Amino acid sequence: MFDRYEQLLHDRLRELTLRGDYRYFARMERSEGQFPAVTAHGFSPDFRAYYPKTANHLPPIFDAPHETIVWCSNDYLGMGQSDLVKSAMCSAINTYGAGAGGTRNIAGTTELHDELEAELADLHGKQAALLFTSGYIANEASISTLGRIFSDCVIFSDADNHASMIAGIRHSGAEKKIWRHNDLDHLEQLLQSVDPARRKIIAFESVYSMDGDIAPIADICDLAERYDAFTYLDEVHAVGMYGPRGGGVAERENIANRIDLIQGTLGKAFGVVGGYIAGDAVCIDAIRSFAPEFIFTTALPPAIAAGALASVRHLKKSDVERLAQRRNVAKVKSLLRDGGAKLIENDSHIIPVLIGDARRCKSISDNLLRERGVYLQPINYPTVPKGTERLRITPSPLHTDDQIDELVEAIFQHTL
Repeated sequence: MFDRYEQLLHDRLRELTLRGDYRYFARMERSEGQFPAVTAHGFSPDFRAYYPKTANHLPPIFDAPHETIVWCSNDYLGMGQSDLVKSAMCSAINTYGAGAGGTRNIAGTTELHDELEAELADLHGKQAALLFTSGYIANEASISTLGRIFSDCVIFSDADNHASMIAGIRHSGAEKKIWRHNDLDHLEQLLQSVDPARRKIIAFESVYSMDGDIAPIADICDLAERYDAFTYLDEVHAVGMYGPRGGGVAERENIANRIDLIQGTLGKAFGVVGGYIAGDAVCIDAIRSFAPEFIFTTALPPAIAAGALASVRHLKKSDVERLAQRRNVAKVKSLLRDGGAKLIENDSHIIPVLIGDARRCKSISDNLLRERGVYLQPINYPTVPKGTERLRITPSPLHTDDQIDELVEAIFQHTL
């Protein structure tokens, strides 16, 4: 690589490191049936051989691997450890082999893909659903395609929307207007500023993953109906978690029928990987037919589809996991409040502990891991605004009372 290019990359990475925003991957080896206990082996990547850093910015060095309790997983209900899900995946491997063999239109569709899409459509009370390889791709592909198809469209985006939604809006080429987070008055002002004849999309989330707050979905739907706008709802942090069958916040509030397109993930509460959309059949077919991100991407492996199918079907019928998880969330929140921790309050399963400084947040996270065997990934810019750096706790139904007590004690030891 030419020196002038390499030096520029080096300088940018060094700036990132000095701010405390450089991202290391904590290498956590799961053992089947033991989660949330894992074995911590240190951090990667380790680029020190050619990218020197000062001692203050090195990741923790472990003398030996040690047991760690994970408190920041998005496997919210522990379904990634479910015997039901694992058995379905193993069976699919033995039946279909490892890969899908191609894109959905070439060689990549099996009965498992069709069955999973039918189950997801039913989960949200919609006519059809469509699978993607990730929730990110589902958002980017769907929003960008709709923005192109709806000529002269304006997309109204909540200011806290996920990067995948922002990417989809950008790639759509449509005009965009950003409304202040969950501010209905501002949204209505923006809707009023647009010619009533123009097509409109209101794009927002149900549960926002970093603050854990929940959108006023019914009120947004009222505005959409008043101003003839298409509603696009990202439920990735809510599917499996809320509603009598795990259909998300819209199902819990009995308003899924008022949402035009619902986007979800298979990689969080359902415990595997992948994304999807659900809506009217003509909308799903249009995205299937025109989204290059779908058309030219290899399909989900059949084993993934099988695991997701088993998970979705189970959580449609079982509240055991949701109730146990809510109990643990309530206990952690209560103990942290009682001890004076600075929480970002919300009504969801996400518990953000505000730190407010990137380097301190990273240092606390490193010390918790090295000294107490508690893994909480620091959440820094650009995931959250500067000055709002935090530790993000997501208790699962698999955490024990003793582990909760140890977590709270460790946090107070290192933050107060």
